[in-house]
Amino acid sequence: MDARTLDPPHQLDIAALAERREPGLSLEAPFYTSDEIYEADIAGIFSKHWIFVASEGEIPDAGDYVTINLGTYSVIVVRDDDEEVRALHNVCRHRGARILTDAQGSVGNLVCGYHHWAYATDGRLRHAPTHGKDFDMTCFGLKHVAVQVVSGLIFICLADEPPEDLARVADIVSPYIAPHELGKTKVAAQVDLVEEGNWKLVMENNRECYHCDGHPELACSLFPTFGYGSSDIPPHLQPAHDRYLLAQTELEARCDELGLPYVAVEDLTSRDSGFRIQREALDGAGESFSETGESVSNVLLGDFEHRRLGRLSLHLQPNAWFHFLSDHAVTFAVLPLSSGRTLVRTTWLVHEDAEEGVDYDPEALTKVWRETNAQDAAFVARAQLGATSPAYEPGPYMPSEYQVEAFCTWYIARMQEHLSS
Repeated sequence: MDARTLDPPHQLDIAALAERREPGLSLEAPFYTSDEIYEADIAGIFSKHWIFVASEGEIPDAGDYVTINLGTYSVIVVRDDDEEVRALHNVCRHRGARILTDAQGSVGNLVCGYHHWAYATDGRLRHAPTHGKDFDMTCFGLKHVAVQVVSGLIFICLADEPPEDLARVADIVSPYIAPHELGKTKVAAQVDLVEEGNWKLVMENNRECYHCDGHPELACSLFPTFGYGSSDIPPHLQPAHDRYLLAQTELEARCDELGLPYVAVEDLTSRDSGFRIQREALDGAGESFSETGESVSNVLLGDFEHRRLGRLSLHLQPNAWFHFLSDHAVTFAVLPLSSGRTLVRTTWLVHEDAEEGVDYDPEALTKVWRETNAQDAAFVARAQLGATSPAYEPGPYMPSEYQVEAFCTWYIARMQEHLSS
């Protein structure tokens, strides 16, 4: 359909747009460009589903916190005095001022900078200056946000009644992730990249490797046949596919010996947290993401003794993907800023005993994904520009882009549920 026939954004019938979405085709332009749909995305997706926001390595000690902004929401994720992970609305119970304004830090108490109400890290109100004699401090603690920790990964849900399915997903993925012991990691680097595109374009771009010849640094360790089915391998990539099959056979034998799960488990259109997880071989030296495929940290995660453990990759709807390797882990959180801008937060985790400059070089550790993220940001910006053109119309997904189709199917179904509720 010609995008020029659509109603102006302020008159959009989002439900009708969702209803006429054709499977196998990209979404209609307003899903990428409309401020009204962006607001619906915040209300129907990011306010109702479990969202990945951080790892335990980002808040290792009591009082450590990060703040997460989703639309008009602001949430404090903090490790309390009992070492428990809490999530609290970043809104003072006095007159509603925002309490913490920094992206991260460490505190003894959560103190509002306006009238200095002070809260414990578990949200209890500890001090309200010159309050009246009948003032009940127990009634004015910070409002809690649902939080779950899955093998060191922190998820929040803003809904009053969060979906229950994250527990099901955790039961499946935890045996894969747990051996990497993310609770014993620390942040080696973190980069916030604002991409000039809608958050769905960011996610779609991640869900396919049809474009991966545009990632020369990543191609050093990621097999060029990634994303293809065995029957879809182009002739010129058959030698690379044969090399992958041999490396994967060796990896699976090693995993069987070590008791590490590796088989792909995929449920990308599940009602709430669609996901995919698999351990696959890496190219080159087969150890890590680097220009040679060799390790980029000398201290391995968990109790690993083998470096050639491939990459354990997890994709999770609606906003995250992860790579867990023998020597480090990389987490990616996608947080929408507007209809046409998206924050992609990439965090590199190494073993807590690894010493910067001795066991790892931050530049070498981060190079592959810093370069890849920059390339992806350029691709997303091009797609966003295209979606704003009156000439744009939904185009067909190729077979290797089936995960993009699955993401769009998941998104449309969740939005229809939201609009009908």
